[in-house]
Amino acid sequence: MSTQVNTQPVVDAPVERKRRFHLDQTNMTLVVGVGLIVMHLIIAVTAPLLTSHNPILADPSQALMGPSSQHLLGTDQYGRDVLARTLHGGRFGLQVTFIASTLTVLLGSAVGILCAYLGGWFDMVVMRLIDAVLAIPSILSLLVVVTVFGNGIPVIVLAITIVYTPAVTRVIRGAAMAVVPLDFVTAAKARGESAFSIVVREILPNVPGVMLVEYAMRASWAVLLISTLSFLGFGANPPTPDWGLMISEGRVAMTVVPWAVLAPIIALSSLVIGLSFAADGLSGRLGVDRLSKGA
Repeated sequence: MSTQVNTQPVVDAPVERKRRFHLDQTNMTLVVGVGLIVMHLIIAVTAPLLTSHNPILADPSQALMGPSSQHLLGTDQYGRDVLARTLHGGRFGLQVTFIASTLTVLLGSAVGILCAYLGGWFDMVVMRLIDAVLAIPSILSLLVVVTVFGNGIPVIVLAITIVYTPAVTRVIRGAAMAVVPLDFVTAAKARGESAFSIVVREILPNVPGVMLVEYAMRASWAVLLISTLSFLGFGANPPTPDWGLMISEGRVAMTVVPWAVLAPIIALSSLVIGLSFAADGLSGRLGVDRLSKGA
């Protein structure tokens, strides 16, 4: 009489449920984050179709009006429609954010991969320079750049790139350092391939997950920095419909028309939350260490 032995691995039910919950939570976080980002992109593109009011046209006779059928969120102290300015307000921030984040990740990834591959004195010098730059508060670096070069989209893009590239370089270097010692990179070196070919064909394809998570995280922080600059008067120039500028202008009459401040705050918060959720969801799906995002 033979006895059949069960060779199937025994999986602890609570552990399996915990793993499934984690995957479901990651998927939901990613979906919500991407959904919020897509919503803001659609609103930014279709803003002229969503409202008939001119976001920069002032009408002193309509100043500080409460919500009505004509102005759903009221007007500000200059008589401009708050809803129209809020809908159009994401354009400036999104434009600067995605340009600056793209340049930051591309430049930081290039330098970080080169540091990991070349090593030696090049890696040591670059990393010491990065340590020195990271020791300076980011808002101080931003203010120095915009004070020296003035306002405008190119200046703000330059400032954000200078502030965030060192941190991205350090993170990508750490990811590339785990790839450089692998056999396929060693084999490429043995075949006599050029450094450019090895970096592009062997190392770069193995760090896109980290790059994507970094992009989402830097974008969320860039949105806040851009709004901070506008709030302080170094970002968008009046009467540009920008959320940070709206908050700065509306705070003087916040007790009279609270929606003039609350509307851009809600819009700004939802975009930052969407970018942060997308970064967290991508981190879980791609298996990227969460600690790398805070570098």
